[in-house]
Amino acid sequence: MSTSHHHHHPPYLITTLFFLFLNFSCLHANELELLLSFKSSIQDPLKHLSSWSYSSTNDVCLWTGVVCNNFSRVVSLDLSGKNISGQILTSATFRLPFLRTINLSNNNLSGPILQDIFTTSSPSLRYLNLSNNNFSGSIPRGFLPNLYTLDLSNNMFTGEIYNDIGFFSNLRVLDLGGNVLTGHVPAYLGNLSRLEFLTLASNQLTGGVPAELGKMKNLKWIYLGYNNLSGAIPYQIGGLSSLNHLDLVYNNLSGPIPPSLGDLKNLEYIFLYQNKLSGQIPLSIFSLQNLISLDFSDNSLSGEIPELVAQMKSLEILHLFSNNLTGTIPEGVTSLPRLKVLQLWSNRFSGGIPANLGKHNNLTVLDLSTNNLTGNLPDTLCDSGHLTKLILFSNSLDGQIPTSLGACSSLERVRLQKNGFSGDLPRGFTKLQLVNFLDLSNNNLQGNISTWDMPQLEMLDLSRNNFSGELPDLSRSKRLKKLDLSRNRISGMFPLRLIAFPELMDMDLSENEITGVIPSELSSFKNLVNLDLSHNNLTGGIPSSFSEFPVLSDLDLSCNRLSGEIPKNLGNIESLVQVNISHNLLHGSLPPTGAFLAINATAVTGNIDLCSANSASGLRPCKVVRKRSTKSWWFIITSTFVAFLAVLVFSFFIVLVFQRTRNVLEVKKVEQEDGTKWETQFFDSRFMKSFTVNAIISSLKEQNVLVDKSGVKFVVKEIKKYDSLPEMISDMRKLSEHKNILKIVATCRSEKEAYLIHEDIEGKRLSQILNGLSWERRRKIMKGIIEALRFLHCRCSVAVVAGNLSPENIVIDVKDQPRLCLGLPGLLCMDSAYIAPETREHKEMTSKSDIYGFGILLLNLLTGKNSSGDEDIESEVNGSLVNWARYSYSNCHIDTWIDSSIDMSVHKREIVHVMNLALNCTAIDPQERPCTKNVLQALESTSSSSSSCTTYFSKIPSLA
Repeated sequence: MSTSHHHHHPPYLITTLFFLFLNFSCLHANELELLLSFKSSIQDPLKHLSSWSYSSTNDVCLWTGVVCNNFSRVVSLDLSGKNISGQILTSATFRLPFLRTINLSNNNLSGPILQDIFTTSSPSLRYLNLSNNNFSGSIPRGFLPNLYTLDLSNNMFTGEIYNDIGFFSNLRVLDLGGNVLTGHVPAYLGNLSRLEFLTLASNQLTGGVPAELGKMKNLKWIYLGYNNLSGAIPYQIGGLSSLNHLDLVYNNLSGPIPPSLGDLKNLEYIFLYQNKLSGQIPLSIFSLQNLISLDFSDNSLSGEIPELVAQMKSLEILHLFSNNLTGTIPEGVTSLPRLKVLQLWSNRFSGGIPANLGKHNNLTVLDLSTNNLTGNLPDTLCDSGHLTKLILFSNSLDGQIPTSLGACSSLERVRLQKNGFSGDLPRGFTKLQLVNFLDLSNNNLQGNISTWDMPQLEMLDLSRNNFSGELPDLSRSKRLKKLDLSRNRISGMFPLRLIAFPELMDMDLSENEITGVIPSELSSFKNLVNLDLSHNNLTGGIPSSFSEFPVLSDLDLSCNRLSGEIPKNLGNIESLVQVNISHNLLHGSLPPTGAFLAINATAVTGNIDLCSANSASGLRPCKVVRKRSTKSWWFIITSTFVAFLAVLVFSFFIVLVFQRTRNVLEVKKVEQEDGTKWETQFFDSRFMKSFTVNAIISSLKEQNVLVDKSGVKFVVKEIKKYDSLPEMISDMRKLSEHKNILKIVATCRSEKEAYLIHEDIEGKRLSQILNGLSWERRRKIMKGIIEALRFLHCRCSVAVVAGNLSPENIVIDVKDQPRLCLGLPGLLCMDSAYIAPETREHKEMTSKSDIYGFGILLLNLLTGKNSSGDEDIESEVNGSLVNWARYSYSNCHIDTWIDSSIDMSVHKREIVHVMNLALNCTAIDPQERPCTKNVLQALESTSSSSSSCTTYFSKIPSLA
């Protein structure tokens, strides 16, 4: 009996095993269906998911990116960097019952993520990474209590961070950086007691840093930089004993630095630069012995650096530049063995540079410029053998340059200008092989500089010293771009050995004692823009080969002993803007072309016998030799009669043009029945009878479209804050002649309201077709609009500012030409996104304001993003698109924000060039933005650009 029990299983056990097997099979089939559903919703151009298909085995564990556990259940889905695109239309994949990891980072996925993702995903999910895509919309509500890592960085998420985030109770890593998030940093973050890494950088967050962060005792990393946070830094952060990295840069934080931060004994990196912090640096900060990098630059900190700094034995980087610090540089910094970078520029430090600086350090960069430092340079600065940058300009340092610097072979950049250095250059100093930038100008240096051997040199400025002897032999410096030896005592003949600089752009040898003739071979400098040889003793003529300069803009040959006639072809240099040939021995006539047409009298005075047909030049008119006529009397009578007829026809033409011009600018006045007085000013006489004031007002009810009797359509725009027509009103007709500017027909105004009427053309607004444009069409739009801006800024009698450069204000006509709808700057309602920061503050618009708007337009064209509505534009573009672009660009994450419809494999170099240009155009300081001409030149050169992604907008510690 007992034996039979060992050999017969109960029926219920067999049934249970059978149902478990069925359930197992169903689960496997369900996983396959869910994964194939995900594949069907996306595009896979590189066929990475070709293994995802029905097969005889149906084994999903063998599919690309899929990892299974020992029971063949899917536990990980990793498709990062597979170039997949499209929208995730179903959250089914996130519900795989055993799934622990989802990584879809570094792709081109777009659109909103499903709002139920945090409420219906598998409870086993531990790791979710959707970073570096193009996801948009808001972050979903809900929470996943078992999730360890949530990374949504470098997308285009908008809206607020919901308080739900506080319920991700097991979260260790939270990265929402590089998005367009707004609102406050939620205090509920304080509930994430297990969180170790918190990154909310490069968004548009406002309000203060919540004190509740102090409850997150496991935090090792806080990165809240590149937002608009304000208020004080909460002292509670000083209680985060595990904190290793604190970064609050580029905000509006104010008040003092809390002394409690000195309690963060594990802190290695603290970055608080570009805020509005004030007061003294707490002494407790200087007791952080594990600190590797400290950057409090670009604030309003005051007081002195204490000798306690000597305690910071791990410190490698100390940035305190651009503050109001005073006192002397403490001796304590000389005893920091790991110190590599010391930047204290733009403060009010006084006294000398510590005598042993560099002796016990590991210096690579030293920048103490723009202070009140005095005394000699220590001879220990390069003792580490690694010093690459020595920047000490604009102080009151004196004495000789130490001989040790002549042997500092690691030097790459040296700026010692605007001091009181004297004596000869140290032996070996002119033979440093790695130096690419050398500025010793505005000192009292002397001696012979004829021997030179710097193969990497790109910029050399020795001006305003007492150097003597012949011009230096710079034939080894093939990369030279700028050479300034002006205001010295250099003598001797102009050497032929200068002819070796294919990249030279700027050469100034003025105010020396150079003799001999100007070598015609100078014209081989094909990139030369500025050439100044004035105030020397040069003789001979002006070389006719100078006409071969392709980009020469400024030429100064004044105050020499040049003789002969001015080469006629010199006026053929199209790029030439400024010429000065005064105080020489020149004779003959000025060239009647180019820069000589409008030359100033002071630029030609003091010559022997120059003449000109241009009376503005102040020169006598040139004599015209006339031959006595030998024609018969009947020919004279005939000629006189023909001349009379010509004068008659010409007079009639002048009267006709004058009448037409008068009509074009004529103001027609009408008083309506209600007593309102209207003025209509036409800029094209053909349309003077096309419409009336009543027709204009009626058009406002018909979508602002006005149709005249002939069926011609016009668009009517209401003008805001209209007080009086600006000076450029007489240029309105001329403005409309440009192919990329919509023709303005008339203005119509009363005391309370005014309207602008322009032609209506067949086409679409750029905002309607922005997505999906090829790179070639985007390039054509960029070039067309900047050509229109150059016309407005440079070709009108009064410079005209375009104002509104939003895609909504640009029409692409049937010939695929971009047409800018020109308003009256400051008067039309403008998209706030395209208003430059200084215009917001001072309410003034300049050509540099247009450059800012054009930079935003470039970002629109690069990203394919187009906001609708003032509020969206304000939050997404004006602040965050620029900051987000800088953040992505500085980390070379270009693939995360370029429109996915652009073929990056073909146009990457050109796109990077335009990205760099866009970020230059949107610089906060108007002076740092390029002019219209330079932007046009940059765009024209994009096809030959060799730009690469650089950290252009990462922290640039020095102007040096």
